[in-house]
Amino acid sequence: MLEDLDWLGVPLEEPLLRQSQAFEHYRKALEQLQDLGLVYAAYLTRAEIRTFVADYETNGRIWPRDPDGAPIYPGDHAVLTERERKARASSDAPFALRLNMADALSKIGKPLSWQEGGSEGKALFQPDQQIAVEAAAWGDVVLARKDTPTSYHLSVVVDDARQGITDVLRGKDLYHATSVHRVLQELLDLPEPRYRHHRLILGADGRKLSKSSKDTSLRSLRELGMTHAELRRRLEL
Repeated sequence: MLEDLDWLGVPLEEPLLRQSQAFEHYRKALEQLQDLGLVYAAYLTRAEIRTFVADYETNGRIWPRDPDGAPIYPGDHAVLTERERKARASSDAPFALRLNMADALSKIGKPLSWQEGGSEGKALFQPDQQIAVEAAAWGDVVLARKDTPTSYHLSVVVDDARQGITDVLRGKDLYHATSVHRVLQELLDLPEPRYRHHRLILGADGRKLSKSSKDTSLRSLRELGMTHAELRRRLEL
């Protein structure tokens, strides 16, 4: 990524902060949320969630999904008996630490929004909009796991605040996740940046490009001799 940014002519501020060196900051933020009574341990595995949803939908019913298309967490009680829940809690079973979204929104007690800059067109600087937060659509998001002390949602709001970020530019695939980030910022009393979500570069089939699908990377274009100016022309930027 650093090589890609250098090739694109994007300057970087030093020193670079790495998430692997910020676990203590994430832990403190998580403890704040735990002290508010908004975090609980969830023991259902991904396979158990998939099985529950598949069984629920066998009769034509539709289980709710978050904006990314993942099933809303049903709660341990939907699958496990009280005895099974206690057994997992007292054992070495894996778990996720989830935010109780309903309680979090109740704790905040007011509508939230975020400032969205720019536009969908080519003009970058259009009047800002206030976008209403719809965090309930995400259900109880994961904040950390037994073997992972943080999550994207928790890390990004803590990192932005630590670095004094005032403007966040990122892809539209993270547009709806901003609702979760605004909730966390409010609960943790962190500053609210201004956001702008840009269009994504898609493949011919309309799919988002990704390494896992072995799509063409910026590195491969560099190795073919393409310049970043040529790339910008191809993308009509």
